Amino acid sequence: MTNGSHSGNASNTFEAFYEGWLVRQEHFLDELLSAQQTIDEARDEDLQDLVSRVLFHYQQYYDEKSRLGQRDVLLVFSPTWYTSYERSLLWIAEYKPGIVFRLVTESVPDLSDQQRVRMARLREATRVEERALNDKLAKIHESVAAPPAGHGEIVEDDAVIKLLKSALETVVENANLLRTTMATKLVDLLSSGQAVKFFTAVMQFQLKIQSLGLERDAEKQRQIVWRRWWLESN
Repeated sequence: MTNGSHSGNASNTFEAFYEGWLVRQEHFLDELLSAQQTIDEARDEDLQDLVSRVLFHYQQYYDEKSRLGQRDVLLVFSPTWYTSYERSLLWIAEYKPGIVFRLVTESVPDLSDQQRVRMARLREATRVEERALNDKLAKIHESVAAPPAGHGEIVEDDAVIKLLKSALETVVENANLLRTTMATKLVDLLSSGQAVKFFTAVMQFQLKIQSLGLERDAEKQRQIVWRRWWLESN
């Protein structure tokens, strides 16, 4: 099997999973919106169950993404299942972990002082981890820009490429681990009702970005078709 066909198969497999995952996400958003409307009357056990199922939903995504990274780590850095606008917002193959702190602040206005203190500590710890991963990724880029040389010639053998891919896989795995552990810790400091509001905001944000990206890609395609028609007509 060639690398091209291997990459294509990996992409097709993940895209099929992602399409189904998005359908489930829309169903979860409906559940979250419904729960928000009756949040004061809802049993805490029911809200906890919904939050747990949403967390598991996201964990499934990152587990599948991790498997894809092991098969083709370069593909996760240029995901074909995202629009060009979505890809422009990515940090190490996904959204930056710190973005959720803005979402929780906007969606959960009733945070207690103690919650705000704990969240500030978690935000700072997340920033430290983000900077460390940025440094590791920068070193990988440097090694690509200046590959090792042997006997006066650039060494570009399979061993070097394998080593670089392995380093990228580690960075992606650590970035995904940061996202999932940080989200879990953040949810732990929220009440069940607050977590419902938070996840509602997260899903609405993701779907809004996707919708905007689809609109931009469609407009670009229309412009390409129009230019082609104009050139052929003149």
